[in-house]
Amino acid sequence: MIADRARFRHAKKLERLAGFRLPEQAFSGTMLETLSSRLDYDALDFAVREQILAFFNDFLRCECKDSPLCGCPEKKFAKKVIELRENGLDHRQIAAFMLDEYGIEMFPADVLSFLEESVHVLEAISDVSRLQGRCDLAKKTDEHIRLIER
Repeated sequence: MIADRARFRHAKKLERLAGFRLPEQAFSGTMLETLSSRLDYDALDFAVREQILAFFNDFLRCECKDSPLCGCPEKKFAKKVIELRENGLDHRQIAAFMLDEYGIEMFPADVLSFLEESVHVLEAISDVSRLQGRCDLAKKTDEHIRLIER
């Protein structure tokens, strides 16, 4: 999944703030739990603090009992990547947006691979939904495919 490829650019700053070693992966369990704990975000410079808070607000807010280890952050991140593509950004622009908005580094090739995999999954959903007589679902998936492939 694309969330496994996301790395925080400022992981070392977060590590110093937390006082223990943190992985660079933005969606690792340790990183998610650390970001959800009571860190003194005011100790970070303004730009980094804003990126971390944007990450927290967009991906870590859910009502699940096991939050942040419930899987919702990874799903929200994947959804965000697809939404950005459907809104016209290419894989390079998506990687740049994630870096600017959240301080998350990703290789554009990883974004492209994820989008290609997503299209294959959507094609399978479309085929199965047609076989099951669920034409409305097939039309929705076909529209998502069209938006991703353009």
